[in-house]
Amino acid sequence: MRHAGFLAVLILTGPAAVLHAQTTDIMNSGRRTLTAERLRAGERVTLDGVLDEPAWTRAVSAGEFIMQDPVLGDKPTEPTDIRVVFNKDHLYIGVVCHDSEPDKLKGNTRKRDEFLSADDRFMWTMDTFLNQQTGYFFEMNPSGLMADSLMGPGGTNSREWDGIWNARVRRSEVGWTIEIDIPFRTLAFDPKAPAWGVNFQRTVRRKNEETVWTGHERNQGLRRMSNAGLLVGLTDVTQGRGLEIKPYVAGTFADAPGRVPEVAREGTGDIGGEITYNLTPSLRAVGTINTDFAETEVDTRRVNLTRFPLFFPEKRGFFLDGATFFDFHVPAFFSRRIGLDANGQPQRVLGGAKLTGQAGRFDVGGLYVRTGEDHDVPGEDFLVARVRRRVFRQSFIGALYTGRATRDQSVVPTRSTAGVDFRLATSAFRGNKNLEASGFFAATSPSDGIGDNLSYGLRLAYPNDIWEGSLGFQEVQKNVNPAVGFLPRRDYRRYQPALRYNPRPTHRWIRRLGFGGDLDIYTDTRNRLVTREFDFTAARLELHSGDNIEAGVVPSYEHLEEDFEISPGITLPAGTGYSFTRFRVSGQTANKRVVSVQPRIEWGHFLSGTRTEAVMGVGVRPRPGVTLNLAYEWNHVDLAEGRFQTRLYRLVADTQFSPFMYLVNNVQFDSVSRVLGWQSRFRWILTPGNDIFVVYTHNWIDPADASARFVTLDRRAAAKAVYTKRF
Repeated sequence: MRHAGFLAVLILTGPAAVLHAQTTDIMNSGRRTLTAERLRAGERVTLDGVLDEPAWTRAVSAGEFIMQDPVLGDKPTEPTDIRVVFNKDHLYIGVVCHDSEPDKLKGNTRKRDEFLSADDRFMWTMDTFLNQQTGYFFEMNPSGLMADSLMGPGGTNSREWDGIWNARVRRSEVGWTIEIDIPFRTLAFDPKAPAWGVNFQRTVRRKNEETVWTGHERNQGLRRMSNAGLLVGLTDVTQGRGLEIKPYVAGTFADAPGRVPEVAREGTGDIGGEITYNLTPSLRAVGTINTDFAETEVDTRRVNLTRFPLFFPEKRGFFLDGATFFDFHVPAFFSRRIGLDANGQPQRVLGGAKLTGQAGRFDVGGLYVRTGEDHDVPGEDFLVARVRRRVFRQSFIGALYTGRATRDQSVVPTRSTAGVDFRLATSAFRGNKNLEASGFFAATSPSDGIGDNLSYGLRLAYPNDIWEGSLGFQEVQKNVNPAVGFLPRRDYRRYQPALRYNPRPTHRWIRRLGFGGDLDIYTDTRNRLVTREFDFTAARLELHSGDNIEAGVVPSYEHLEEDFEISPGITLPAGTGYSFTRFRVSGQTANKRVVSVQPRIEWGHFLSGTRTEAVMGVGVRPRPGVTLNLAYEWNHVDLAEGRFQTRLYRLVADTQFSPFMYLVNNVQFDSVSRVLGWQSRFRWILTPGNDIFVVYTHNWIDPADASARFVTLDRRAAAKAVYTKRF
């Protein structure tokens, strides 16, 4: 497959020096500084959560934190002490989270990369290029949970990134201590940077107290790297030879007795893997062969009562690693279009290559994947090239190209997308306010006919506390066809103004109030109104306890451009416009409790009739390592054309034996598909980078014929072992 211009894009991403003036400005900006202490010859750090090595005593403490909540600028009620030491190959961080009531620490969750909305936690970010736009995020809790993510420009985040690092936690009478080991081979960084940007944050959950090392103002925070401190003293460090080999071996048994056509039971064994090489300390190339996704989690089931397809996020590791380097202002690139057919069934990925990282002032992303022919789906080649050039402190200009082609061009011709985008941002508007302007322009191979294949948009945002607002415009013409993207609708102009006011009264119980709304208007490209939705928050109340409640109203308008079958046998006719208003009340109790609930109810008119929706989520945390999450959703829709109901049930049971071993059972059923699904997923992290997965998935269908109940559709058992070797 020929993709003109790909080599030119790569040439443009050649190394470029960071401007000396900007670096000098950062170093002289008065930002807080932490000096890393080099280990002496023969010294080692034993990873046990006890900071008893002499190097920890020599290292300089980061200094006091500053409270962000509940009292802005106050002194923390529980002190935190941080020190950093290193040798040629490893960065070590030692943390002492002092706590006057160590028996009240909250550390229920142990599972890798789980969110910590219910636990005490320690978080840190690192800007290893000192560019104030990208970085790494990490967090831990008193039970040793380890989570991480990649941070991209404009607040993008890829939590599915799994870096190879290790840590241990120890509880004691002083609180809890953490000893962290991050190999320099895990990080991309600029070896010439005079410092790294760093910041730290701690949550004391029982008090809902948030403290940060620097950047405590409401418009700043942990993830805004332009307000981070500086880690200095990192010299003579190495990523080794920059070579990493990651082979896997996998075995699968599967059958589909309930599908049409029926698939007999078959067992397969497979090997494959990835090889990674750091072309520079900041630019990484990855090759993969016979790529396997046996360990991937199932999608969360949802009921769709709209006219448009739902968006389901990517969950496959190969595509998620480095995903922030491919972000574009519209979903012109959506990796789930690769290796999955139109029905979401896996398609063989024969191999591929990926290039991600930074070269001077450029962020680079390149991807090539080849799929095999499966189930009458033709084999295809996919190519994605993305480049961003960082300008000023928090801004960039960029370009994107995607291509998709069948190897037999007589079946489907090559389809491509090319676009440019920009982001201009500052955190110093009117002194200390955030202001952002962004936009994009893209052209695709037209889906039908000639022309009308452009999309473009602009957005202005003022994301601040206490006031926040935005104004956006987007046009997508009728023949736009992003063959490697996600586009739920075409032929529209979209207008999105939003304004919110979130005051923080000084009150014993109330932390924040919220008022405002988002207006979402769609017209066709001839300016005829198609959709109007005004989501108005009449009041939102957030308490210091972590509980909250919200009431809203949603006046809406929908014009049906074509017949809409909302449920089997119930069709709303084209050419009809509907004005209706819905009301909403929702709430959530604090997740730190053993049992928490998240109820929501919506009611009111809907299209030609009425709709009542009730949702209830329940979280149960009986003891550390055990979590149950239950969800129920019910819709009762009564239209002039007919009435129907939908129900959805979900149970997710986590059993976390340690931060390195867990078992998750996910059971889902919805009354629309009438499919009951169960996935049991076991993961054992032998050491970071070396994993064993055992996954069993079983789907049953409840036929409309009452003579049969829950007949097996398909089932699949898979085991996979992954090994990582670094040189």
